[in-house]
Amino acid sequence: MLQVRRLFCDERSCRRRTFAEQVPGLTVRHGRKTPLLVEFLRSIAVAVAGRAGARLAGALCAVASRSTLLRLVMVVPDPAAPTPRVLGVDDFAIKRGHRYGTVLIDGETGAPLELLQGRDAAVLADGLTAHPGVEVICRDRSGAYAEGARSGAPEAIQVADRWHLWANLVKAVEKCVAAHRSCLPEPALPEPAVEGPALEGPGGDWELQPTAPLEAAAPEPAGKFAERARRHHTQVHQLLAGGYAIRAIARHLGWGWHTVQRYARAASWQDLAEGRWQAPRASMLDPFKPHLHQRLDEGCGNVTGLFREIRALGYTGSYSNLRDHLAGQRPAKTPLATPAPSVREVTGWLTRHPDSLTEDERPQLKALLERCPELELANQHIRAFAAMLTQLSGHDLPRWISDAHAAGLPGVSSFAKGLEQDLDAVTAGLTGRWNSGPVEGRVNHIKMIKRQMFGRAGLPLLRKRILLTAQHT
Repeated sequence: MLQVRRLFCDERSCRRRTFAEQVPGLTVRHGRKTPLLVEFLRSIAVAVAGRAGARLAGALCAVASRSTLLRLVMVVPDPAAPTPRVLGVDDFAIKRGHRYGTVLIDGETGAPLELLQGRDAAVLADGLTAHPGVEVICRDRSGAYAEGARSGAPEAIQVADRWHLWANLVKAVEKCVAAHRSCLPEPALPEPAVEGPALEGPGGDWELQPTAPLEAAAPEPAGKFAERARRHHTQVHQLLAGGYAIRAIARHLGWGWHTVQRYARAASWQDLAEGRWQAPRASMLDPFKPHLHQRLDEGCGNVTGLFREIRALGYTGSYSNLRDHLAGQRPAKTPLATPAPSVREVTGWLTRHPDSLTEDERPQLKALLERCPELELANQHIRAFAAMLTQLSGHDLPRWISDAHAAGLPGVSSFAKGLEQDLDAVTAGLTGRWNSGPVEGRVNHIKMIKRQMFGRAGLPLLRKRILLTAQHT
């Protein structure tokens, strides 16, 4: 039970006649919700936004509309954002392919500082002006961000991200491999020379004479299956010699009639054990096979047409029976040669860690590098750059750039020329510990919030939710 006082003003000129006593922490003037309920609904709205928040609030017996929830979010003040020492910069899609924005984060804590409309140099310069005192700026290879960083924070050290450096190198290597596409297929093997004495036959043609002795007679089959075939074959033929019919033998032995028939028709048990014998089977196609073979010799290979012809001649079997028979009459096709690796496959072989290559890929890559000196040279440059990237030995970068220029490889030389234009930032990226990993993670957070709102939120609401939800992530 709560009792509050209702007060009045006895000044006749005062327009407010009466007013109620307020309870701190429980009531507010003109408020239809308690501060506790407002904070409860605001937390729901920050977590799951409008429609989903309204459904969740209704399930928790705190009915509120989606508009009310969004209004509660938008009136929350932005969290305090002190100027960071290390700033992460990256772009994100507001509407993919149409509108983009720029996100600024604290490179040390990963907390977002600001979401800006656009991704050109002026946008970043304005954002840096609003946060003076930044010492390090982690960015990708974008020229707009490089210019914006120079304009907004000329004293800050720019750091080019290592992941983006490697991604740029992969694209350059792909151009290099595409320029040497003719080296990818394996060379055709020469036909083996025929060895051995040759004699001229009666027709004037040269015929090879056998130089090896004839193959020795194959040994008799052995094993439990061969022993069973020998025993059953002997048993069946003894009963046949005693005058028993096949059906009587089947009933006596408890076997199937066809099983007894197969043993009875086999001349020897070795044929059964080796699988050389097959019971002759009559086919409905047998009377029509001479006609089919004649038509095949004439060049007619249309199964449907041949089926109509033999149906007119009296064939009553199925189409599939004819199709299977003709499939066995066609000459065997020459097996296709192994396809050459694609440009993307070879690019992956060259840019992946050697330990991650499979047992089949290693010999293919080795053979390719042996027959293409240009790709072998490119592989050496790739490994040297990977060593700088993983060991943070950026002091070797000028020598690597000069070597890549001297090599004259398509793509790789252009990549080296681009590094010269951004040499300080690339060197800092290959020597220091800072990178754009935290800002890439924040971009994934932005994508998650966008999907949660079906991509329909404008930048003000998206910005507010990113800044508020980051306090709990």
